Amino acid sequence: MKFTEEHEWLRVDGDLVTVGITDHAAEQLGDVVFVELPEIETKVAKGDEVCVIESVKAASDILAPVEGEIVEINAALTDNPGLVNEDPQGDAWFFKMRIDDLSVLDAFMSEDEYKDFIA
Repeated sequence: MKFTEEHEWLRVDGDLVTVGITDHAAEQLGDVVFVELPEIETKVAKGDEVCVIESVKAASDILAPVEGEIVEINAALTDNPGLVNEDPQGDAWFFKMRIDDLSVLDAFMSEDEYKDFIA
């Protein structure tokens, strides 16, 4: 897994990247009450707003960590946004995207680097 400074995690499977938020981010948000997911087949540039998460504390945007195309969304979050609090780095992934250049992932943090970052 790779991690961003925006507290997203990225899991690579071939040319697909699954994106979610870290345990740390979920704790900071508090109880998640709403998740707005992107449309499948949406092409995004790095930094584009892809999802909106609303919690009892605040609303937050999930940004595209890399350029690519959204190929799958986790519709379970629409019916059960609290899953983000229950399993943020597992079942509560937000979307999967296809990317052309996997080498861009080298710029992101490893798990150990991320732990140092949030310490």
